[in-house]
Amino acid sequence: MTLTDGRIRVVAAVIRREGRYLVCRRPLDKQHGGLWEFPGGKVNAGETSADALRRELAEELALEAVALGVVLLSAVDGASPFVIDFVETFASGTPVLSEHTELGWFSPGELAELPLAPADARFAASLLPERD
Repeated sequence: MTLTDGRIRVVAAVIRREGRYLVCRRPLDKQHGGLWEFPGGKVNAGETSADALRRELAEELALEAVALGVVLLSAVDGASPFVIDFVETFASGTPVLSEHTELGWFSPGELAELPLAPADARFAASLLPERD
């Protein structure tokens, strides 16, 4: 979905289980190839963000989004036209790779050490405790 300023809306599922977050490694031939990201994708015309998350999780990971929470962060993806909404997502099932090259469950501290896509790195940093 294109926003009024020409940017493209993207949704990213923030799925947490037992204090760990699901992230996936992007294929090398895609933008930010080889970097890790929270799963999701573009919101198509006529779709809600919830519809897009459900579709993307089913297509990419064979997961069912059973409930969606709040948008935890909206971030512009560098110089690209994408605005990514990181959405609290509750999903059932065991993830199965169909597009990404790898997946894993990581604590906030472990996420900080991964080579994440730029917007995903900003979101992951927001999960770390504030330091004085």
